[in-house]
Amino acid sequence: MDAHQRNDYQTSYDQVADEYVHHIFDELQHKPFDRQLLDRFAASVRAVGPACDMGCGPGHVARYLHERGVQVCGVDLSPAMVEWARRLTTGVEFRQGDMMALDEPDGAWAGIAAFYSIIHIAREEMAQALGELRRVLRPGGLLLLAFHIGDDTIHLDDWWGQKVCVDFFFFRSDEMAGFLRAAGFEIEETVEREPYPEVEHQSRRSYIFARRPKADRNVGAASAPLAEEVTGCTSGSHALQ
Repeated sequence: MDAHQRNDYQTSYDQVADEYVHHIFDELQHKPFDRQLLDRFAASVRAVGPACDMGCGPGHVARYLHERGVQVCGVDLSPAMVEWARRLTTGVEFRQGDMMALDEPDGAWAGIAAFYSIIHIAREEMAQALGELRRVLRPGGLLLLAFHIGDDTIHLDDWWGQKVCVDFFFFRSDEMAGFLRAAGFEIEETVEREPYPEVEHQSRRSYIFARRPKADRNVGAASAPLAEEVTGCTSGSHALQ
């Protein structure tokens, strides 16, 4: 992602921040399966160390984790989103940052929840993005990744009445698992679900739990994912949430 593209995404999210809060901030109330996965993430990292809500938007995922006893911070590219997050949730540090080049030391976090924060990353840039997430995770650190399933690329020039320039990339679960293994992660579990009607964009969703190994090893030695298909559910800081 070059500087021009980065500016397009930042400006676009700044433009829609108010409407985004209105449409997205309370969405977890209507997504019980997502809450279940976040509860599992919280239980895994709570006693281990700090975690990050990557691409936090208005901070609803960080708030949920904070309420469950996780020491969490939020990072987002958009200053307007960060400002909203600070207003809406006290007791959590929110700051601006670029997930492609984070201003964090190696091994800073015990966990990263990245709900739909990779959907603006093109396939040819995924290795850099996931490599940066691996860098800032502690050995043994947990990554929970959420994204839309498919092969589509959706471009928006208008979003909630605002002029924007953003692309949304969909991925297959096995494709993303391959990206993660290539970046040095071990896959713990992959879960898919159907979209919640009248709550979110009507795309199938994938969630991957992956870890940075406790010790460096051959990537090919990573354990195979346990695939679980979750269908028929009636229930991530990004437009096609």
